[in-house]
Amino acid sequence: MSSVRLLLIQPGPDDPPGPLGEWLTEAGADIDLRHPPRDELPDTLDGYDALVVLGGGMDCDDDAGHPWLPAVRLLLGSAVTRGLPTLGVCLGSQLLAASVGGRVGRGADGPEVGGCLVSKKDAAWIDPLFADLPLMQDVVQFHRDVITQLPAGAELLASSPIYPNQAFRVGRCAYGVQFHIETTPDILRLWAAESPEMTEFAPPDAFSEEKLTTLHTDVADIWRPFAARFVQLAAGELAPAGSPTRSLPMA
Repeated sequence: MSSVRLLLIQPGPDDPPGPLGEWLTEAGADIDLRHPPRDELPDTLDGYDALVVLGGGMDCDDDAGHPWLPAVRLLLGSAVTRGLPTLGVCLGSQLLAASVGGRVGRGADGPEVGGCLVSKKDAAWIDPLFADLPLMQDVVQFHRDVITQLPAGAELLASSPIYPNQAFRVGRCAYGVQFHIETTPDILRLWAAESPEMTEFAPPDAFSEEKLTTLHTDVADIWRPFAARFVQLAAGELAPAGSPTRSLPMA
C-alpha cells in the first residue's frame, strides 16, 4: 500500500493523537499534524487522502475564544462534499456535525465520564468501518456537550443509554465518534485533575490504575483494527459505504 497522506488537527493542547496516531501510522498513514493556533491550517484539502480532527475542551461554536474553529469546520464540510475519508473524535465529531447542519449543545443529563460501552445500531452492520466491531464497544467518555441533532441524511452507527448520537456517518465516508479512542491512562488522569467537577459523574474507581489499564487495553483491542480500516479506506483499498438506506438487516 502506498503511503496515505493524512491531515490530523489537534484542537486541544491536552488531547494529542496518542495511540490512535500510532495505529494510523503503523497502518500506512503519513500524518501532517496541525495544532492550532500554533500551527497554520491549510486552506484546502488538496493533496490529502484523509482528515482526522481530535478533541478539545472548547465548545464547538466558541469562535470568539478560538478564532480558528471556523476554518476547521470549513475543512470538515469540504471533506464531506469531496467524499474524503474523515474521522472526528469527540469535539471533532461535534465540529463535523455542525459543519453540515447538525446541532450541538450541553448534555441535558450531565457529562459522560470514564469507561463506557456503546452499542452498534442497524446501519453499523453493513458499514465498512463499523461492521467488524463487536456489538458492544469499549470507549472512553469525557464530554459535556453532545450532538443533539444529527445532520440530515446521516446514519446513526452507535448509541449509549444516556446520549444516543455516539457514532455516525455523513455521506459515504465521513465519520464522527462522540467518545475517545486516542487516550492513555496518563491523559485521562490529567483531564480528571484539570476538571474535577467532571469526575463526579464517573463510575466508582474510574480513574484507578487497574481500571484505566484494563480500559485502554480493551479499547486498543477494538479500535486499533478500526484505525487500520480507516487507512485502507483512505488508500482506496476499502470501498466506502453505499447510499443511505432505511431498511437495514439486523445481526
